Amino acid sequence: MAQDEVPQDNRPQDSVPAQPPAPLTGDELAMRRRVSDLEREEVADVLREAAAEGRLSYAELEERLETLFASKTYGELVEITADLPNGLAVPGVPAVSTQQYAGVTVQTGPVINAFMSETKRTGNWLAPQHQEVNAVLGDITLDYTEAQLPYDEVYVEVKSILADVKIRVPQNAIVHLDSNPILGSVSEQQSGPAGPSTPGKPTTFHIRGTAILGEIKIKRGPRLTKRLGLA
Repeated sequence: MAQDEVPQDNRPQDSVPAQPPAPLTGDELAMRRRVSDLEREEVADVLREAAAEGRLSYAELEERLETLFASKTYGELVEITADLPNGLAVPGVPAVSTQQYAGVTVQTGPVINAFMSETKRTGNWLAPQHQEVNAVLGDITLDYTEAQLPYDEVYVEVKSILADVKIRVPQNAIVHLDSNPILGSVSEQQSGPAGPSTPGKPTTFHIRGTAILGEIKIKRGPRLTKRLGLA
């Protein structure tokens, strides 16, 4: 066959070069990140708390734990906890959502649960406008004295069952406490001269506490060890 009779679509110069794959986004890289044993243990605690609350059957718990400890990436951990209220966040998706609370539209963060364990939020953490806290046979500490508080009003809903919950607010904070102790205790430390005041407009905290054979304490100002420079 003559050269000029070669079909046009078979000529090398007419072929389209393959396009290089698009670079992965930061969120996609985060989902592919390898996870540590410590992160797997933290997710295991989330699953056990969900089972204790009745969200998972013990058969489901056993199945998910088996899948968890075989997981290698962050994306796999997200999938395991996707249907749980305190599951891992998908990168790029805000961790807070909007809901109505006491007739006010507020930004609410993930629920903090402690079942036979201890959970703390201290230091320079970003506090949501509405925080729900559930403690059963455990301890929870929320320290707002160094937290980022972008809202004038903060709503905290606490349930303590055979547990201890401590909420530490800035010295000049305004606290509206709605307490419901049932064979338990809900106490508020009154304002006093001790401890430095937080500059700027005081934040108003609306705290609703239910203590069943448990204890909820609202304290003011930084911890003593912090004021003395020991922590």
